[in-house]
Amino acid sequence: MIHSDMITKEILTEARKLWNYHHLYHTPAPSDCILVLGSLDLRVANRGAELYLQGLAPILIFSGGLGKVTKEMWKDPEADLFARIALDMGVPAEAIFIENQSTNTGENILFTQRLLEDKGLHPHRFLLVQKPYMERRSYATFKLHWPDKELIVTSPPIEFEDYPMPEMPMEKVIDMMVGDLQRIRTYPEKGFQIPQEIPDEVWAAYEKLVGWGFTRHLAS
Repeated sequence: MIHSDMITKEILTEARKLWNYHHLYHTPAPSDCILVLGSLDLRVANRGAELYLQGLAPILIFSGGLGKVTKEMWKDPEADLFARIALDMGVPAEAIFIENQSTNTGENILFTQRLLEDKGLHPHRFLLVQKPYMERRSYATFKLHWPDKELIVTSPPIEFEDYPMPEMPMEKVIDMMVGDLQRIRTYPEKGFQIPQEIPDEVWAAYEKLVGWGFTRHLAS
């Protein structure tokens, strides 16, 4: 097992290739709704609320129950905690919609579809907010389930070196990025995502990181 004090410059150089690949570099633009996907990273909630307060969409949806990581940390669903942050930042309660049953990215999208149908809402352009290293996988999952919608994906504007936090040290960030890249490669054939091209240099970086032991988030 690799700990943060064992992470070399060489490891960081290869990991940054994955970080850059997972980013889509979309520019937030006015949309019909902002869809924020839950996780342990509360900075994603702040980002969603900021975009609402900038006037980029009339409604703000938080999607997330308790996932593999957060069920060990919190009693309340991710979406409920995220919504409280938005309310504290000044987002009006009537602009917030909560989907708090989903446990993975596919359910985030499917259960949000159901929520919108129940509310009689039919947004066409979505501004999706997610963790930085999950932008591409969220895009690929959304587009599988909702191919006819316009989609812009964004995340908190944090640099790679600044992203780790106490609950998410650097070695865990790298583990997660490695696991997400594996899923981008394997999930399309399982019917979970649309395909995404992976450049050779990104896959070579992945293989080096796996060889160095960053394997704790790999799917079996």
